[in-house]
Amino acid sequence: MIGWVDGRPISRKLLDDRLTALREGPLSAALPVPGTSEDRQLARWLTQVILTETLCESTAIGLGLSPQERPPLDRLAAVELGSINAAAYNGSPWVRAMFDRVTAEVVTPSEWRRRPSPVPASPARHLVRHRLFTDREQACDATPADLEPLGPITLDSLPTAIAEALRSHPYDTLVGPVGDGLGWHVAIATPVTATHIPGRSGPAPVPGPHPAPPSHSSTSA
Repeated sequence: MIGWVDGRPISRKLLDDRLTALREGPLSAALPVPGTSEDRQLARWLTQVILTETLCESTAIGLGLSPQERPPLDRLAAVELGSINAAAYNGSPWVRAMFDRVTAEVVTPSEWRRRPSPVPASPARHLVRHRLFTDREQACDATPADLEPLGPITLDSLPTAIAEALRSHPYDTLVGPVGDGLGWHVAIATPVTATHIPGRSGPAPVPGPHPAPPSHSSTSA
């Protein structure tokens, strides 16, 4: 058993089956070695994804909602939602149904809305690595290896607080934690030219090492 939802036990078999599917899938080479602390961290993270899916399914059925089908979240939306919620959203039509229900009448506060850049509009893009934490202490301890690559994007596409902080710091430096209504942001930005953007004449030089599997609240699976 990995948990309880609405008074009923959730079988450990769901977790074991999900882990087996991952290890037999195309991302198997990127997964941690079985039995290591990173492997246990992956199991804990995946447990939370399964419980989130189960809770949303139970609640949605109780409310008489219909399952919703749609494309997966883009990278930025997944970062803003958090890795556990984003993975559950992408994997379960019931999670999407509950998301629609709880956000139907949500109005974004003005201070959270993205504001246009104070400089003239520019197509300039940056290679950004970012992570959103719910806990400030975890954000303070973050290193470049903990951040998730968003690819080449404009800074204006980021939440306002971290976008402005990145503009006010030297490039290629760790910025944060920067707090807003979403949580605590930590990020690094590197300006790139068109020739560095994937699909053009060369690969995108993403700064820093690749991140380990998510441990707090950061990338979709």
